[in-house]
Amino acid sequence: MAIEQPATRPANPRFSSGPCAKIPTFELDTLADAALGRSHRAAVGKSKLKAAIEETRDLLGVPSDYKIGIVPASDTGAYEMAMWSMLGERPAEMVAWESFGAGWVTDVVKQLKIDATVHTAEYGKIVDMAALNYDNDVCFTWNGTTSGVRVPKGDVIPADRVGLTLCDATSAAFAMDLPWDKLDVTTFSWQKVLGGEAAHGMLILSPRAVERLESYTPAWPLPKIFRLTKGGKLIDGIFEGATINTPSMLAVEDYLMALDWARSVGGLDGLMARANANAQAIWDFCDTHDWIDNLAVDPATRSNTSVCLKFTDVRITDGAVFAKAIAKRLETEGVALDIGAYRDAPAGLRIWCGGTVETADIKAMLPWLSWAFEIEISALAEAA
Repeated sequence: MAIEQPATRPANPRFSSGPCAKIPTFELDTLADAALGRSHRAAVGKSKLKAAIEETRDLLGVPSDYKIGIVPASDTGAYEMAMWSMLGERPAEMVAWESFGAGWVTDVVKQLKIDATVHTAEYGKIVDMAALNYDNDVCFTWNGTTSGVRVPKGDVIPADRVGLTLCDATSAAFAMDLPWDKLDVTTFSWQKVLGGEAAHGMLILSPRAVERLESYTPAWPLPKIFRLTKGGKLIDGIFEGATINTPSMLAVEDYLMALDWARSVGGLDGLMARANANAQAIWDFCDTHDWIDNLAVDPATRSNTSVCLKFTDVRITDGAVFAKAIAKRLETEGVALDIGAYRDAPAGLRIWCGGTVETADIKAMLPWLSWAFEIEISALAEAA
């Protein structure tokens, strides 16, 4: 018996966790004012880069005494720059509950060879942030993009900490309320919550982080693109739009347009509300279907951007094969693109719910998920 397809399709089937869906109003024509063919050091280039910095500050509520810089190599470049420039002054607490956090652990322990205590949790769970030694430098991701698990709030980070906190917030910024007084280094990239173009990272430094940079010199050599100081002083130009290497002015224009759109939907509060509504639609779906569940064990730690799901039906004998078949079927139908779990994560699906995604599209996609499940589970029964 044929399983009937749903009547409605998502208007936009792009649910990739990065690069993520463009803003709903995106058109190439909106980038017509980009400073193409102009030097990023010309007045027009500098003004746009500075606008990107200051409008980021305004939307995210970053304190006026924090520095914001545009740096190369996306969030990875920004976080590597921070680790290589600041760590080593004291021991480190390395925290990981998914693949990217695990990558930072590898860099600190095996590459920089810093005295570090490593804290890990399996996919779906989170490290006890209250148990860390904040006299040491603490490195962690706010939202585990590949696990769908996030820090629920920053209350456990002490205000009187001695060490620095280095936070990879790439899938959290613009979707979650980050407590700036608890974060000394924060990094993210344009291609996540605002659906910008890849290759550019944002580096946000507290006054304590700046003090570390100006008072400590690492034992290892630093590549040019990692150097944040000169003669023992912060290179202020980096945080005023004078980027270390040449940025894409087309990508800068795209980011400015995304920031402008973000204001039109209510700024940070509006973006968080959109992400929350998207994620809630999926959580409600899981509550009413006993064959699928959130990968995050504790509801308080569920991500509202990278929602990771696992199949729980006992008839599924090979979870990886089953999940890939579901993702492939939905892609073939053009109703959900790029929703397979990350390669290092448990078998399942990962659906991006950041603010550039429309809740109506999430709700239109979910019946198709049920449809694909019924087809694949029927195929298993026939093969048995």
